[in-house]
Amino acid sequence: MTIDKQLVWVRDPNEGFILARLHELMGEEADIIPVENKYPRRVCSFEDIFPAGEPNKDVNDNCELMFLNEATLLNNILTRYTKNKIYTYVANILLAVNPYEDIPDLYSSNTIKKYQGRSLGELPPHVFAIADKAFRDMKSLKQSQSIIVSGESGAGKTESTKYILKYLCDLWAKGAGPVEQKILDANPILEAFGNAKTTRNNNSSRFGKFMEVHFNNKYQVVGGYISHYLLEKSRICTQSAEERNYHVFYLLCAGAPPELRSALMLTKPDDYAYLRNGCTQYFTTAASEKKLSPDQKSKQQQAKGGLRDPILDDVEDFQRLHQALSRVGLSEEEKLGVYRVVAGVLHLGNVEFEEDAGPRGGCVPRADSERALQAAAALLAVDGGELRRALVARLLQSARAGHKGTAIMVPLKTYEATNARDALAKAVYSRLFDYIVNRINLSIPFQASSYYIGVLDIAGFEYFQMNSFEQFCINYCNEKLQQFFNERILKNEQELYKKEGLNVPEIRYVDNQDCIDLIESKNHGIFHLLDEESKLPKPEFGHFTHSVHKELGTNNSRLQVPRASRLKAHRTLRDDEGFLLRHFAGAVCYNTNQFIEKNNDALHASLEFLVQESNSALVKQLFQNVDNNNAKGKLNFISVGAKFQSQLSQLMEKLKDNVSMHLRSQQAIVHSLGLSEKDYKFGITRVFFRPGKYSEFDTIMRSDPENLKKIVDRVLAWIIKSRWRRSLFAVLSIIKLKNKILYRRECLITIQKSVRGHLVRKQHRPRYQAIMKIKALNANLKDMETTTAQLKKDKESAQKNIENLRNSINKSCAAIKSNDKISRNEVDQIYAKLTKDVETQMAALQKAMVDQKNREEQERLRKIEAEIRAAEELKRQELERIKQEEENRRLKAEMEARRKAEELERQRLEEQDRLSAQNLQKQLEEAARAEQEDRERLEQERRDHEMAVRLAKETNGHVEGSPPQLRSFPTMDSVNGENKLNRSERVRMQQALQGKQKYDLSKWKYSELRDTINTSCDIELLEACRHEFHRRLKVYHAWKAKNARKTTMAEQERAPQSIMEAAAKIPRVTQKGEILGARHRYFRIPFVRADHEPADRRGWWYAHFDGQYVARQMELHPDKTPVLLQAGTYTAGLCGSLVTR
Repeated sequence: MTIDKQLVWVRDPNEGFILARLHELMGEEADIIPVENKYPRRVCSFEDIFPAGEPNKDVNDNCELMFLNEATLLNNILTRYTKNKIYTYVANILLAVNPYEDIPDLYSSNTIKKYQGRSLGELPPHVFAIADKAFRDMKSLKQSQSIIVSGESGAGKTESTKYILKYLCDLWAKGAGPVEQKILDANPILEAFGNAKTTRNNNSSRFGKFMEVHFNNKYQVVGGYISHYLLEKSRICTQSAEERNYHVFYLLCAGAPPELRSALMLTKPDDYAYLRNGCTQYFTTAASEKKLSPDQKSKQQQAKGGLRDPILDDVEDFQRLHQALSRVGLSEEEKLGVYRVVAGVLHLGNVEFEEDAGPRGGCVPRADSERALQAAAALLAVDGGELRRALVARLLQSARAGHKGTAIMVPLKTYEATNARDALAKAVYSRLFDYIVNRINLSIPFQASSYYIGVLDIAGFEYFQMNSFEQFCINYCNEKLQQFFNERILKNEQELYKKEGLNVPEIRYVDNQDCIDLIESKNHGIFHLLDEESKLPKPEFGHFTHSVHKELGTNNSRLQVPRASRLKAHRTLRDDEGFLLRHFAGAVCYNTNQFIEKNNDALHASLEFLVQESNSALVKQLFQNVDNNNAKGKLNFISVGAKFQSQLSQLMEKLKDNVSMHLRSQQAIVHSLGLSEKDYKFGITRVFFRPGKYSEFDTIMRSDPENLKKIVDRVLAWIIKSRWRRSLFAVLSIIKLKNKILYRRECLITIQKSVRGHLVRKQHRPRYQAIMKIKALNANLKDMETTTAQLKKDKESAQKNIENLRNSINKSCAAIKSNDKISRNEVDQIYAKLTKDVETQMAALQKAMVDQKNREEQERLRKIEAEIRAAEELKRQELERIKQEEENRRLKAEMEARRKAEELERQRLEEQDRLSAQNLQKQLEEAARAEQEDRERLEQERRDHEMAVRLAKETNGHVEGSPPQLRSFPTMDSVNGENKLNRSERVRMQQALQGKQKYDLSKWKYSELRDTINTSCDIELLEACRHEFHRRLKVYHAWKAKNARKTTMAEQERAPQSIMEAAAKIPRVTQKGEILGARHRYFRIPFVRADHEPADRRGWWYAHFDGQYVARQMELHPDKTPVLLQAGTYTAGLCGSLVTR
């Protein structure tokens, strides 16, 4: 469907949103054409398309946009930014875009006076307007106010905070004496000690602060107070390549006088381990660059020159810091003490360790670190030897005997000593920062406070490639602030709407309470698990991470393993090295490697005692009120996370105490201001205004008598005017009504007599004539319905079009009937349009019928051609089948003839073997009888000889001759040797054939013969195996016959020998079961089909012989589907040859 080319915003993966025009709507998508030619034409889903207003028009309040969506909001901010309008409202919320340049006269004194006492919306958006509104709300509502400044690093939060403080102090701190200056002097001091250069921001605040400006009951500034949160301690020891440490280190190296640098033993940043790993360039200008000596410049400074920033200059900023410290009350001696502590931290970082070769083990400071060790000890006012011992060993004292317990010095390993050194540096610097903030608070004169305006400046949501404990705490703080925003702006406001009885649709938002519970829950939160791990004798980050996944990761969509991240760098982390937490702003993968160390900021006992006994009053003061966590034991220590939770809870309580603005009003006052009823809505006790309409009503909230008098006068004037207008309107209405009645009565008679008939005829004749002609078109519609009924495709669409035409005809007739004033030309145009539509639809139907007939004719011809091809294919297959069956019958007949011949030959050979065996048996029986007769004769002679010997002994006679000797029993071998067996002709032929064979199988095992017979395709080898098998069978029968007992019936025979011989003469009948139970044979033979196809189309033939016949066969061809045939099921295609063939 083609539509007007409306301007829209389209989501783009690279640009965010691009401006385009709608070309065509297609279902759930749309064809769009980008306005700029560099973007290609595309088809997008409706979810990625947003309506657009005038792209070059901007408004002060995003709520005033014609189309309120993400794209128009961003475009409005961008359009204003290009015009140097960096501020934009969203109702009473101010959006600020950092211009990274100075805009003339944007924050001048004249601008401050211009915004004083002006409501939101009267003047262009500005941070001064927010500050003024906070002051006026505090004044009118008698309650403290808070301004939350939030955003990413580099968004300009700190600068916005300074301008808010400047506005409050310039207007309402004129008579407060030094209070204004002290509050403003706190900024350069806090920036020097708490700000650092990052990749995104040259002056990034690495801590959060809540600055309170206190007022008395006369609304004059009477004091201030600064609370700070979560200083980034890890930056003191390590930074990335493009980032710097805190500004104060570079201020001392670049801007300190030579004598001070000499006293502090400071040189250039390259000489200090805590500085040289990051960026070592100074922030300078062209003039300040010349003040630096070569020994102050690092290699980067000499190669690339200084860094440039409009508000930073390390050379000049040192003097500003020095003067600001003086104004907040630090003496020269105290300032020198602060500088000594800062320099001592730098020298402490140069102390490195190596393994001790002595018998005690542990480590010792390296020889080249001795100078840095002594310098750090001197600047911190501690003994060098004691510092050396405290760094390489820790004091372990038995707790059973109290202070009198045994003290043992436990040597530290190299990495433990390095961690102890870094812990000392972090502890000294962080407590120095606490000391400086405390001195600033003490320097601000503080009188009785009635109210205050708090400005919260805290880091926004942070997400880097490497996220550690600092990012975890910052994002946890942002989760709490987001929850505060949800409750204050969305939840509480909607509850108020319901309470006031307003019909306002409910706004759905994502509640992040589950994420906060996951972090801070007392029994199962991440902070709780981290503290529990820190209390163990040997805490390990891997065990802590495993506990987080085990206790909290089950069925929790907020917490997942690192491999669930979309960044490849995070997916390389193991499950025990980090976790993925889904915040309201997005998923962040935290590396838990340093969580335990950063959560515990306590020093071990040796270092704690050392700094507490320092000769420096400042160093001793830094640690005098600090409880020794090691003395308490691990079970009672207070972690960094617990402290931050406590500070954050106090901050949230302060923010919750400062409630949002509620208004009470009367309807007369609203009307007196000239507001439309669409611009506001009354509840039960409150009135609610549309965005951008509050500025008119805000004047009511001014408490000065002059404004109140103006409002009262306007209300009284409105009431008097409204009453007078009501009375006057009633009199005029009655008079007018009377005149109308008289006039109409006179005119109606004339109209009815002369004009009515003519007008009626003139008006209605074209109408009923046109209706008749239009109704005649229904006959054409009937013809069209007849044609449509014959359609097979798009019938419903055609019927729908016909129905639409019928509805158009009916509507046209109804319109002509109902419209009395329709002209002839209009009637003719309606009829012409309907006639054209009917003709167009008729032509389309006729064309569709012609196309349908053509398609049906083509389909009929295609079917005929397909049937002819199918019949030819069936005929060809039938011929091939008949040919194949004839070939199979011929092969079966040949196989049957061959089988019968082989059966006859086998019977003849068996008959010859049987006759030979009978002859052999007769010969053996005759030899046995002759042997038995000889034995009996010899036995009789032996007995006769013995009788003769006994008689001779009795008669003293003499016996001649010796006793007869028994002959040995003739063996089968002797029989075979003396009496050669008459072997059959078949046996002699087999023996001759075996002598000529090329295979010697006499030494083969029976299993080898069996496997060869079942698997081999070599006919000669199979024949040799068969002869060898028969030969062994004959030998076995010969051996059995030779060793058989020569009795009439053997013990193991089931019948007499005569019966067995008689049974052998009866021809044996071959049973069908025996044939089926014969041995199985398998063959694989390559072959070419009968149609003599090329050699590359050759296949394989597999056969399984069950006895003499094929039981199963399979054919495999490279260009056909495999064929499997089985006896009894697919017998037509089975091979009919015998296994012997």
